Amino acid sequence: MNVVTSDPFGACADPRMPFLRRALDPEEVERHVLPRLVGLPWAPGRLAVRAVRAVRYKPGRRCLIEYDVAMTPPATPGAFVTLVAKARARGADAETFRLLQALRRRGFDGASPDGIAVPEPVAVIPELGLWLQRKVHGTAATGALAEANGTWLARRLAEAAHKVHRAAVPVLRRHTIADELRILHDGLGSLAQRRPEWARRIVRLLSACDRLGALTEPRRLRGIHRDFYPDHALLDGERLYLLDFDLYCEGDPALDIGNCIGHITEQSVRTRGDPGALADREAALEDRFVELAGEPARPGVRAYALLTLARHVYLSAQFPERQAFTATLLELCEERLAA
Repeated sequence: MNVVTSDPFGACADPRMPFLRRALDPEEVERHVLPRLVGLPWAPGRLAVRAVRAVRYKPGRRCLIEYDVAMTPPATPGAFVTLVAKARARGADAETFRLLQALRRRGFDGASPDGIAVPEPVAVIPELGLWLQRKVHGTAATGALAEANGTWLARRLAEAAHKVHRAAVPVLRRHTIADELRILHDGLGSLAQRRPEWARRIVRLLSACDRLGALTEPRRLRGIHRDFYPDHALLDGERLYLLDFDLYCEGDPALDIGNCIGHITEQSVRTRGDPGALADREAALEDRFVELAGEPARPGVRAYALLTLARHVYLSAQFPERQAFTATLLELCEERLAA
């Protein structure tokens, strides 16, 4: 049977990631990937690669690939499993692979009673510079938040983040509010150089962010997602899968919730033209997290939400389809930080 291959980005020619040529070659995939699947519950017999797709690509840095793998002969016509392969220029990310293993041992597996899980990690393939997880199906929480059950979903997101914080998976990396401010200075400083007409406003904005950071009392550090927002959560019925733990580190749990709220505000500006369009979802997210983590967490959540919104000022300027909202986000940050 012919194998369908798709590489619309030309990733296989990346000189900084030469192993991608092999990772996108069905014969190499059968040679290096399929032997690692032997013995898994969902792979009891012979397997064959049916499709190879590059689905996301950042030149010289990383590539997301999907492999459709089928039983031979198939137990059910058309039945197959899709594996998600994450390749990066620095080599296979064994650390994140082990993190997902640890989380699943701590109650994030597909049978978890609370319905909060992470995808199943499958294997690390150093020869191809990647690691594999089983693809989970569902819809991104981003769109579902705007629907009728959006406040319910916001509360579920708070519960999912809190569960991550309580999992206590050890980690060596640490991220503090000083790190958050440094990233903000780098990004907004670069924007000020490109848009000199905003330079004074950006300087004032950064000063306000620094003052906010200085007033934010550090909380007990725990393992945090650090890139927690609705796009990184898939909703499958009532089950919620958390994705993309590449930035997992030790930090203030309030960062995850504040980051999520900041993303929802930006989503409201971009899709509704109104920063308060999803305010009830933001409030439900904050309130549920505070119920779980304690009232002292609330100031940190609000501080990180503002810092995240300020980060979106320069992030929006990097994407042509979002540049129309940069000025609006800058003005919104000025108003909220002034308050």
